[in-house]
Amino acid sequence: MELDDRKIKILKAIIKTYLETGEPVGSRTISRYTDLKLSSATIRNEMSDLEEMGYIIQPHTSAGRIPSDKGYRFYVDQIMQEKDQEVTEIREVMIQRVDRVELVLKKLAQMLATNTNYAAMISGPQYHLNKLKFIQLSQMAPGKLLVVVVVEGNLIKNTVVDIQEEISSEDLLNLNILLNSSLNGLTIEEINLDVISRLKEQAGRFSLLIDLVLNEVAEAIRTDDDTRIYTSGATNIFKYPELSDGEKASQLISTLEQKDKLMELIDDINESESKDDIQVYIGNETPVQSMKDCSVVTANYDFGEGIRGTIGIIGPKRMDYEKVLGTLRNLMKQIDATFKDETER
Repeated sequence: MELDDRKIKILKAIIKTYLETGEPVGSRTISRYTDLKLSSATIRNEMSDLEEMGYIIQPHTSAGRIPSDKGYRFYVDQIMQEKDQEVTEIREVMIQRVDRVELVLKKLAQMLATNTNYAAMISGPQYHLNKLKFIQLSQMAPGKLLVVVVVEGNLIKNTVVDIQEEISSEDLLNLNILLNSSLNGLTIEEINLDVISRLKEQAGRFSLLIDLVLNEVAEAIRTDDDTRIYTSGATNIFKYPELSDGEKASQLISTLEQKDKLMELIDDINESESKDDIQVYIGNETPVQSMKDCSVVTANYDFGEGIRGTIGIIGPKRMDYEKVLGTLRNLMKQIDATFKDETER
């Protein structure tokens, strides 16, 4: 006799109901909670088969069934397999999405530089990792535990931590349930001492493991510092006499090649209280010293799912503002149409 899909669904329904109520589960209860649309008699026959196979037991005559150790083992293995598959699928989708996004950004930087005859830069993709979505702990080897953290934007961070004591699959399942029920949807600020204390108390002898996991969660929620910046059209500045002076040009080109200088500009933009999507920095308004003879026009793009960044066009103070602003506004509309609409499908 084999576990077919119908038996698996009935077994899962028995175990879930028993976990919720602590009472033996009868066929009538299962007929109300499953989507099989089977009669109580049919479910009783399937339950008899499951009992014969050793997945459930009947503690008393005329009573319902409860899971056996074999049944619990099947349930735990199934859940871990399903979560592994879920994380794998999310990772594959996001790898494809990020690869596509970065290719788009490189092309956009080239297009902007060509169309405007100025220098262009694009940061991205930055992930604004505000909230925790999912945690999974998986045993890799004795003393080794894989911690997978999924944060807002479906960005996945994983690491292997060393543990001092053995941990069973049942304990892992309970810890996964505890962590996800306690932390999902929280920001790093909301994971405060009270939350941590309750978690460690409920985790019992695994309280030290909770500390390790929380360290990984905190690291994952923080914004990734390794932000890539794409630039194009740096040599366009030589077309403008006021910028083509040897020293000025050298400093400006050097700035466009230095990520830390461009991040200084981007950080200033992100901290601005302006609510406008497009901002214009003229001369001394620009936070980067080597750009004081320039104007910088910026816009914040949003690809949805927490993936955001900044586009900037750098040129002389006598730049064609009308053309640049029009180009950026059209670009923002295209991004909305391409990416935001896509995420809503």
